[in-house]
Amino acid sequence: MTQATAPSEITPLVLKMSPAIEMTDDQFFEFCQLNRNLRIERTAKGELIIMPPTGSETGNRNFDLIVQLGIWTRQDGTGIGFDSSAGFTLPNGATKSSDAAWIKLKRWENIPPEQRAKFAPICPDFVVELRSPSDRLQPLKDKLQEYIDNGASLGWLIDRKNREVYIYRPQQKVECLDNPSTLSGDPLLPGFVLDLSTIW
Repeated sequence: MTQATAPSEITPLVLKMSPAIEMTDDQFFEFCQLNRNLRIERTAKGELIIMPPTGSETGNRNFDLIVQLGIWTRQDGTGIGFDSSAGFTLPNGATKSSDAAWIKLKRWENIPPEQRAKFAPICPDFVVELRSPSDRLQPLKDKLQEYIDNGASLGWLIDRKNREVYIYRPQQKVECLDNPSTLSGDPLLPGFVLDLSTIW
């Protein structure tokens, strides 16, 4: 009988682009539509990041996370939520997608409909990244900090591997919680409490 081994950490594929062939926002959107089976992001320098698909178990945990956020979002009514397939163009030019995101309704409504249909030029107010067993931790930490640097008010990095949560806020030191049972979104998301029992 063989023992199951934990998946090794996987480094996403990074494609460096020369300025001569760097894609416009519209071209990048079309490129992603032609490669829907790939998870693709773009750095502020124009590099393309191609990530492997999430494992089934992590996808299940992320589904539960989105359900909890979605129920609260519908009841609260002050913003809208997004799943992991939504991409956003940040102020620094990067195009990123998080495992879950939330944006204040008034900010979203200020974006023209034709821009909302693509990778909307906005940084979410709240983002969540759920670390899968194969994800390297530091790139996820860098990604959360990039969101904060570009205007996000709150970010959660949920590290299932070590049962830790990193909480990111503007102009504050990153807070690390060891094996918490819940996470509170107050004051940005008043009354939203994420139950981690089905996510760990």
